[in-house]
Amino acid sequence: MILFKKVADLQDYLQSTDKKIAFIPTMGALHAGHTSLIKEAVKQDQLTVCSIFVNPTQFNDPQDFIKYPKSTDADIALLADAQCDILFLPEVAEVYPEGADKTKAYSFGYLETVLEGAHRPGHFRGVGQVVGRLLEIVQPDFLYLGQKDFQQCMVIGKLIAQMSGEKKTQLIVCPTVREADGLAMSSRNRRLTDPQRALAGVIYQCLISIQGKQEGDRFPLVQKECFELLTAKGFEPEYVNIANADTLELLDDYDPNQKEVALIAAKLGNIRLIDNMLLN
Repeated sequence: MILFKKVADLQDYLQSTDKKIAFIPTMGALHAGHTSLIKEAVKQDQLTVCSIFVNPTQFNDPQDFIKYPKSTDADIALLADAQCDILFLPEVAEVYPEGADKTKAYSFGYLETVLEGAHRPGHFRGVGQVVGRLLEIVQPDFLYLGQKDFQQCMVIGKLIAQMSGEKKTQLIVCPTVREADGLAMSSRNRRLTDPQRALAGVIYQCLISIQGKQEGDRFPLVQKECFELLTAKGFEPEYVNIANADTLELLDDYDPNQKEVALIAAKLGNIRLIDNMLLN
């Protein structure tokens, strides 16, 4: 694996390859969910480029940015084991050479107003800004993301559609990788205490319940049950919703004629966890 810290050096190298380029952007604190994306690209014989950059513009809570877990040495070892070809490890000045406030930002309309957009104002603006900049730098053929961040995947799909240039990156969304109890793998899981970690799989249990009861119950009843279960287990649920999986339009009840997704966000202590599941 080759490590680059400078944009110019990375671009010089990438211009010399004949292989299709696969890009996996991350903020570090890597886990098996990240490496599953790299392994998928490796199976396709693509040149894999992984970035580690904790983007300050997407944290609406400054404390969340400060506390975000960092484990660069372990991350490098994990990437090497996964047969990643290139690690891009830039400083803020490389990503935002003229400052973040002068870097192009994008608008995502409805997606910025609902669910994650409503609970984390400004978050998707920061995500779009950094991913747009990274795509300009890497110019990949394929962008690999995990389904765990379902709404973010939709945002980045809209970002790619808005970006100019001859080369259009193809977005590939891969299934969520889970722990044995169903908890979606996430860098934030490292911040859970042992008692919190023992409870965290309850979110997945709620998703399974939402999926399993769609033919027998009305969603408002299932939603109420999930809120009550999460609260009883010590969570602070922010939302439990179902939505159209193509538009993220929120649905009042199950609709077998639409492609649906269930989405949950809840805090456990001061750790905010999100997850989702396609229903049909």
